[in-house]
Parts: sequence; C-alpha cells; structure tokens
Amino acid sequence: MRVLTGIQPSGALHIGNYFGAIKQMIDLQEKSDLFIFIANYHALTSLKDGEALKHNTLDAAINFLSLGIDHTKVTFWAQSDVKEVLELYWILSGYTPMGLLERAHSYKDKVAKGIAANHSLFSYPVLMAADILLYDSEVIPVGKDQIQHVEITRDIAIKFNNDFGDIFKVPEFKVDENVATVPGLDGAKMSKSYGNTIDIFCSEKELKKATSRIVTDSTPMEEPKNPFTCNVYALAKLFLENDELEALKVRYQKGGEGYGHFKAYLNGLIWDYFAPAREKRAYYVAHKEEVIAILDEGAAKARHIASAKMDMIRNLVGIYR
Repeated sequence: MRVLTGIQPSGALHIGNYFGAIKQMIDLQEKSDLFIFIANYHALTSLKDGEALKHNTLDAAINFLSLGIDHTKVTFWAQSDVKEVLELYWILSGYTPMGLLERAHSYKDKVAKGIAANHSLFSYPVLMAADILLYDSEVIPVGKDQIQHVEITRDIAIKFNNDFGDIFKVPEFKVDENVATVPGLDGAKMSKSYGNTIDIFCSEKELKKATSRIVTDSTPMEEPKNPFTCNVYALAKLFLENDELEALKVRYQKGGEGYGHFKAYLNGLIWDYFAPAREKRAYYVAHKEEVIAILDEGAAKARHIASAKMDMIRNLVGIYR
C-alpha cells in the first residue's frame, strides 16, 4: 500500500506537530510504502522570502530525520527536486472544472483571513492532485480540514480516466480518529497562529519558560486537584505509559503539590523525550551535506516513478516528446 504525505517547511516544529502527525508517519514507515515530500512549491503561496524558504526546506528535512523518519525505509525528497510535478499540474489544470476549485473552502478561508488572493492559492488543490497522482498514491493521511482536497484529487483523476482509461489510481483519504488533539499553553489546540506552542527543539531555558506559562486554575497547593481539567496533565499524558499516568493522577488527587511541581515534572518529561532527537539534529546541522545527499537519493527514487508516469501521460495528451 503506497501512502503519500506532504510536509510544509514552515519553521520550528512544536509538540502538537509531533503527536498530531509526525509520530503517525514514523509508525507508517514500518508497515507501508511511505512517500514523504517537503512541500516547498506549496509554501510559495504564503512565503515570499526566498532565503527563508531555502532555509526552511533544509531545516524541515533535518527536523524530520532527527525525529525518526528513516530515509532507508521511506522515499523522502523535496517537492521541487522532481519537476515533473509541475508539468502534471498544468496538464491536470485542463481537467479541473472552475466550479470544483471555487467550492474549495481552504481558499475561501485563507482569503477571509487576509491572505492575498492569487492564482497559486486558488489552484493549490490541482498541484496537490499532481503530487498525489504522479506517484500512484493509494492512501493520503489528512486532517479533517484536508479531506476536500483529496476529494478534488479524486474528481480530477476520474475525469482524466474517463478520457484515457485507468491511468491514475483514485486515492482514498485516511483520517486517524485516534490522533491526539494536543492542547496549547492556554488549553486551546496548540497552534503557531494562537501563540500557544511548545517548540520541540527549543533550549532548556526556553522550554522552562514555555511550561511555566501553561494556564492552570487557582486551587491551593495543599488541596486535591482534578487532573482531567488540567492542561499540564493533558500534555503530560502524551509522554506517559499507563502506570506512569496513574501515578501522576494519584499525585494530583492526593494534594500537597502545587501546579509548579507538575509543570516542572512536565518540563522534565518533554526534555528527556526529545533528547535523542536533539542529539541527531545537532549532528545533521553540522553535516548538512548528508541531508542534501539523503534528499537527492529520495528525489532520484521519486523521479524514476514520475518520469515513467509522465512519459505515458505526454503520449496520451499529445506532447510529442
């Protein structure tokens, strides 16, 4: 089963990114034919600083490799290293009804938030369709807000197949209902746009500062506390096994400890959990040529599939060579 997912090169990663998506990728690489690309063409819809995008693309590769993506088990590359995706994007544009894109809620939402309306933002779902269809992807893991984009991909694929036969595999989306919604410092969903994140690769001092800002109630230190309404407990349970979580719950209900104690405990959990990733990241930052070589290797594997697919499609639509 070929599974494909794209990751945005959007700067620092937080623990919501890890438990909401990256951990699932690490699990998938053990049991599927997993394709992961860094979506730097997609990032052009919102990031207009060229040097920042170059940095973010390599930084994304470093971060994902450090957190456990194994390039020997997956196909891992930067989107822009396989140019065939842009050719397919243009060809698929001719099989994409305007009404299909006009109904895309992602475009409407971004424009409503003040992002400038332009063609790349409007046609984003067609490039996403090219990403998916070029590699004969079968399953696309998405959040609920991305389901419509996969549905658009399916519509485009079916329309093309109606003209030329079974050329594209029609993909299915997969929403993992068991993925944790990670609360931020204020209890709302952790998100950069809310300013409530805990960055994975922050310094020890920055981590302590972040955990100290977690919103809690005013229950006095000596009194029992309800773990199930506590943002600190909600974050800590992401890192704990059942028996450890039970022990923490007992500490809450016993009383005699303040929220400062629990924040310090959470701080230690986070720091220790990501210690191996920090070590790997330091290595990759010092050996960026290895990261580039890994991306080149992944691009070669992806391009082998993409070029064969495009040879077939060019012939069908009449591009003579």
